[in-house]
Amino acid sequence: MKIKNLLFVLFAVIAMACSTQSKEDSEITQLEKKKVFTYNEYSKTIELNGVINSRAFNDFKLVSNNHPQVKWINIVNCEGSINDDVNLSLSNYVYENGFSIKLLENGIIASGGTDFFLAGKKRVLEKNSKVGVHSWTGDGKVATDFPKGHKYHLPYIRYYKNIGMTDEEAEDFYYFTINSASANDIHWMTDEELKKYKFEN
Repeated sequence: MKIKNLLFVLFAVIAMACSTQSKEDSEITQLEKKKVFTYNEYSKTIELNGVINSRAFNDFKLVSNNHPQVKWINIVNCEGSINDDVNLSLSNYVYENGFSIKLLENGIIASGGTDFFLAGKKRVLEKNSKVGVHSWTGDGKVATDFPKGHKYHLPYIRYYKNIGMTDEEAEDFYYFTINSASANDIHWMTDEELKKYKFEN
């Protein structure tokens, strides 16, 4: 690179980064506004379609309280969560209240959506559905930056134990997920992996 072009390139990169950040903030704002849980009159189920956001737990309780006879959640797509604390609280609630979960044909779950699916009392994966896992990231760090047993790993391991996994199963699955793909990538679980980690029951 010629030196005279260096400042232009730096300014272009900075401008692009600011634009990208602004776009990401805007997208997150839009995702936070979306109501991802609805009641499906045709299937008589609660339906999840979208990224689990900060309002998802309250929205879920509102829908389920309005339809107390419904104990099935159908997932169209759920590619993750914006707020992990809300997602874990919601998922624990779903498990403790005996809801079952089905990932519909051609549906996708990934990241926090995968954690949510595991909360189902009964779990069904329909034809051509896909399940994705990867490492988490936050504050400039990724999960694999921390050694096994570190406190930052414990909320997820504790959650897996809360929803019925043994200590060994919880740790095995958690460390599998964070080592399967980087935070900006995704690993689509194979049939063998889905069977090993008992995704259907």
